[in-house]
Amino acid sequence: MRVKVEKDELMLKDSSIGLIKLLMVLILFVIGIIIGLVSSSHIDRYFNSQPNNFYMNYVTVAPAPSYTTAIEKTKVRDNGYNCSTDLSNCKQQDCLSMEGFRMPKNVTHGMRDKELFWRASLVPDKREYPFERVPKVAFMFLTRGPLPFLMFWERFFRGQDGNKYSIYVHSNPGVPLSFPNSSVFYQRQIPSQDVRWGTVTLVDAERRLLGNALLDFSNERFVLLSESCIPIYNFPTIYKYLIGSTYSFLDSYDDPTRYGRGRYSLRMKPDIKLRDWRKGSQWFEIQRTLAIKIVSDTRYYNLFKWYCLPSCYPDEHYLPTFVNMFHGALNSNRTITYVDWSLGGPHPASFQAENITENLIQHIRNNGTTCSYNIEKTSICFLFARKFNPNALGSLLRLPSTLLGF
Repeated sequence: MRVKVEKDELMLKDSSIGLIKLLMVLILFVIGIIIGLVSSSHIDRYFNSQPNNFYMNYVTVAPAPSYTTAIEKTKVRDNGYNCSTDLSNCKQQDCLSMEGFRMPKNVTHGMRDKELFWRASLVPDKREYPFERVPKVAFMFLTRGPLPFLMFWERFFRGQDGNKYSIYVHSNPGVPLSFPNSSVFYQRQIPSQDVRWGTVTLVDAERRLLGNALLDFSNERFVLLSESCIPIYNFPTIYKYLIGSTYSFLDSYDDPTRYGRGRYSLRMKPDIKLRDWRKGSQWFEIQRTLAIKIVSDTRYYNLFKWYCLPSCYPDEHYLPTFVNMFHGALNSNRTITYVDWSLGGPHPASFQAENITENLIQHIRNNGTTCSYNIEKTSICFLFARKFNPNALGSLLRLPSTLLGF
């Protein structure tokens, strides 16, 4: 019995010693925390009291990166530099100024398409503008090479109010487009990518043009033109016609032949059904609301990218189908760019130098057709025409200004 009592007393003594050790560890831990907090506050006060010295020491030790580093390339892309292919020539813009935000002074940037479309899709919730907004027409040129009718377009824009229009040019990378600094086309070439006829890259280029044009908040109407297009009315007439229109001008119709419904792929179901399938001319003119919807679309664009493969021609079907399905109330279902299909075949007739007469222009303007404009009927159905051969430039320039109005 005595042995047992001594063993119990020994165990109690050991427990007491263990408890004391644990208590000491906790006390030391708390003291350590207090010392750490006090030291931290002293350090904060030290650096807060000497910000300039800290900054100058940092700058001295860490030299600024050169433009050729990956860090600077990221800054160029994200901060909106005026970038060319030579990054050493970049000039930083004040992207936070209202002027630079609402109307970029140039169209060169380092944004990828996804970044461009995201930014272009931004819509202010506030209806009124914090600046005097004059609605503009964006003339978007999709060209494979140089603009053969540059002199004719220069004549068209000469003397017009620059606050009423803007110009954007998309050509294949590597195609040299040289415009004098006196030209309205000077520095209006947007960052581009390769475009191949009959593929979705044509749609990419259209959306890229729209995305860049949407960055200017004053652009209200957007017209797509090729290098073979010419205006058949003067600027005031075209501006009034487009700005005054309630609807967009995008060709969209149901073609029951193999050239229409025959290009539909069943793999697009259930998102796009055969009854939704539409065809139309690539050369459109649309309002800002519709342009934003187009650059914002990913789901239906991807269906065309995946399933509208060669012999389908996405540029003839994507926009006519997409707009018909979701935004038909905004569209007049017609084009304002004239082409001559009288010869038949897959391509329209081409106007040569010998074809250019006053009678031709009058015929294009008044060819016996009528069309809807807002709630009325009008004989002015076309504002532009194609397809003109480059050799027609001289003949076009010789047309009297009394006929053209410019």
